[in-house]
Amino acid sequence: MPNYFIRTHIMNNNECWHAHDKDRTIALLSALTPTEGFTLTALDGVKLMRWNRAIPRSPVFYEPSIVFVCQGRKVGYLGGEVYQYNPQQFLILSVPLPFESETIASAEEPLLAISIRINLSMVSELLLSVAHDAPMNINGKSGISSTPLDKQLSNAVVRLLECLQSKVEASVLGQSIIREIHYRILQSSQASAILAAHSTHNNMGKISKALRLIHAEYANELNVDTLAAVSAMSVPSFHAAFRDVTATSPIQYLKKTRLHKARLLMVQDGINATLAATKVGYESASQFSREFKRMFGKSPMEEVSAVRSALITSPGEFVANQVVDQYVTVQQ
Repeated sequence: MPNYFIRTHIMNNNECWHAHDKDRTIALLSALTPTEGFTLTALDGVKLMRWNRAIPRSPVFYEPSIVFVCQGRKVGYLGGEVYQYNPQQFLILSVPLPFESETIASAEEPLLAISIRINLSMVSELLLSVAHDAPMNINGKSGISSTPLDKQLSNAVVRLLECLQSKVEASVLGQSIIREIHYRILQSSQASAILAAHSTHNNMGKISKALRLIHAEYANELNVDTLAAVSAMSVPSFHAAFRDVTATSPIQYLKKTRLHKARLLMVQDGINATLAATKVGYESASQFSREFKRMFGKSPMEEVSAVRSALITSPGEFVANQVVDQYVTVQQ
């Protein structure tokens, strides 16, 4: 069994959520997520999560985002390390990453969380607007980190949830609060990871170019030489830098991306495994089925059935394919 290094920093209650902030956040999220699963909001890129039960470790795929868990806890596993995200620590993903996640929750204490997609245009605008006393460090290496939560961020999250109670307030105030959250992140110790992912002068920024190509062309033939060339790196340097950022090899990352995309196609569009395999770039349906079962622990048919059963409890007013996309892309 791998020897995982747990990245955790337990904070005193006085250092993170104010007692009032925590109680208010739980009350707001409980009201805004009446049923289990993902709840889409009036703000693009902001979604809420609620799970009334523990969910075992399983594959997930997160877009670049900031995840605040306000009750319960989640554990992420990537490359031999463990990332705790809970009421004391929030998770930042500066690049799209497949990894594994576990949810610790119960009916008495549901997991309640909010996810905010990182807005690159907002990051760029903030960098132009804010004068820094010293040059910012942009030497981040890993695409994932868990970070202690402070009072200012927790208070901003509360205000964001409050404005989500009203579509009018969300449209008037929502983006300004999201902008504040981005600003607070850029003032934190994790600013370097976000900046590095979007710089052209460091390894993470170069690898981000390869990741963008993978997500645009995953159904086509891609090889390491092509990805290294896009990143303007030699193949050996590219391999090492890619593993630093994603904790996996380029070919394994491509494979996981294809399998997650195929899973989404089967659930959302109702196509069979053979067609899904072809659409994501597999030439052999049998190879696809083997690799799918190895990754998800179920055959394609079994996994689609399980996901559809879980979606029965999704709120009826949401557009079906949006709910499916959120559940399958960032399940659990």
